This record gives sequence, C-alpha cells and structure tokens, in this order.
Amino acid sequence: MLRIEHLTKKYGEKKAVDDLNLHIEKGEIYGFIGHNGAGKTTTLKSVAGILKFDEGDILIDGKSIKKEPIACKKIMAYIPDNPDLYEYMTGIQYLNFIADIFEVSANDRKERIRKYGDMLELTDDLASSISSYSHGMKQKLAIISALVHEPKLILLDEPFVGLDPKAAHLLKQLMREMCDNGSSIFFSTHVLEVAEKLCDKVAIIRGGKLIKHGTMEEVKGDESLEDVFLELTEDKEV
Repeated sequence: MLRIEHLTKKYGEKKAVDDLNLHIEKGEIYGFIGHNGAGKTTTLKSVAGILKFDEGDILIDGKSIKKEPIACKKIMAYIPDNPDLYEYMTGIQYLNFIADIFEVSANDRKERIRKYGDMLELTDDLASSISSYSHGMKQKLAIISALVHEPKLILLDEPFVGLDPKAAHLLKQLMREMCDNGSSIFFSTHVLEVAEKLCDKVAIIRGGKLIKHGTMEEVKGDESLEDVFLELTEDKEV
C-alpha cells in the first residue's frame, strides 16, 4: 500500500530524512518512533504530498506522489499533531466541506458522520462553532474528517495527544477496525506502550536514518519496546 523508496529530504545542508526505505502492506498498522527532530513529521508530510523531497520516491497503492499527487491524495488521509481547522465553521459544516472535496455521496457522508460522531461522542457538538471546541474535540473532529471518505492509507502524527483516555481507547479500536477492513495506517507516536500493543510493525528513526524496523517481535525480541528504543537512541541523537 505504501512504499517509501530512498527518501531523502534536506533543509540546507542538513538531511532531515536520509535514504529512508519502508514498505507498509495492506491491513497493517505501522508505528514510527523516534525522538523530536528525528525525521518523523518530515517523513509523514512527504508521504502526504505536503513537502517536496530531494531524492527517492513514495508510492501509494502503486502511484507516485510526485507524478500523480491528486490520485494519491484521493485515497489517503493525513492528521497532523495539531490540526488547523476552519474555526469560523461549525463541526458539521467542516465535515460536509471535507466530504465535498472527496466527492462523498450525501447518504454515505450522513451515515459515516453519524457513526464516527457517535463513537467519539461528538455528534451533539457538531452544530457548534469549532472555535468553541476544546483541543480534544478538535482532534476528534479531525479524525472524523479523515475517515469520511474511507481512505486506503491513513497518516497520523502523534494521534493520541490531547485525547482523554476513553477517546484514545476508541481511536485504537477505530484504527484496528480500519485495518481489518483493508486500510493501512502509518503513525508516529511517543507513547511506546501504545505502539507495542497496537502495531503490527514498527520502525525506529534516529537523525533521519532508519535504525531498526520489522514486526514487533523482530524489533523488540524479549525486551520491551521502550528498552529497545532507549538502547538504540540514548546519547546518539543528532
């Protein structure tokens, strides 16, 4: 579903991402972990088509984000760590705006908005202005907007930040459900315990370079993911 091939992104002379190769299959939840500044957000924004990159290519369902950006974006969704929403809109106006962009039919959008709104306990607040929402409510709205067109690939940057424990639990259930239905998820997180329990595979990045990746068992062995992460990254971050 997602193939990152020799991705390199520079800021001046610094390589924020250095010759990164990752392959994410259909139905997988793939965790992406590393310290701040390791290259996680740069990678996710490159996959989403937000950032241009210097070398390599990114293929989404066989299509190049460089050559066919619109086709790629139609089948994916990206939720940044701090979503920028149109706060002058109400929640339902925003969701309908996103549904219009992705050409979701009236019946499908109504059903999906109701389903995910009820699940995340946001339905009763959709008539209110987004400017009145708490950070957690805005995060929930961003999640619903990302799912309204049933994307094949979902990119999430620190998705559990700002969510209360119940909402975080529901999001984990949603992530598993989406992948069981054939979608793929690539997400960054600092919450290693969540990654260890939720992910099918995980990749550790340090200083823009991939240092370990594979199934959870391959990466951590008999140790905890936290122990492995600290061993691989302690006093080595550049």
